[in-house]
Amino acid sequence: MVMAVAGLLSGTCLVALAGRNASPHGAKPDASASQAAFLQVYKVLSSPRCANCHPAGDAPLQGDDSHVHMQNVRRGSDGHGVTAMRCNTCHQNANLPGANMPPGNPKWSLPAPEHKMIFVGRSAGALCRQIKDPKQNGGRSLEQLADHVSHDDLVGWAWDPGDGRSLPPLSREETSKQMRTWIDGGAACPD
Repeated sequence: MVMAVAGLLSGTCLVALAGRNASPHGAKPDASASQAAFLQVYKVLSSPRCANCHPAGDAPLQGDDSHVHMQNVRRGSDGHGVTAMRCNTCHQNANLPGANMPPGNPKWSLPAPEHKMIFVGRSAGALCRQIKDPKQNGGRSLEQLADHVSHDDLVGWAWDPGDGRSLPPLSREETSKQMRTWIDGGAACPD
């Protein structure tokens, strides 16, 4: 009888603890949890699927090794390339079949030059401060950033990049959850 009661109490405590940590309506994450969540998001943002379209210069990167895009492609005034080298010259509305064929999406582009959103070479803290700054992120609020990561179809391409390309280290769902924890904890940035 004593063991049954102890087991019941022990199980009740575990369920209560698990529920407190797992519930989206539970206690608000603190700054430490927020920073830890951003470090998880950073792993995705610094992966080739994100970083290749967020280069330090005006030439996109390509491949899992993030080499400079072939054909001397450049960002252009709207992020869609220049003259006859517009992104949609090679990048169609969907991924072309076959390993390492040009990936596709109707909105294929780099960020516009006035909001380049550079990911390459940024530390976790620097990238965190950059993406939450509306002056640098195209005027987006934290909620708009979360929606962008969770629902934008061009961003979603990172998790469906076509044959021959690696996936980001977290699923889109997990990335969105980590982003939510980061925001709910005050969008704290790592040092």
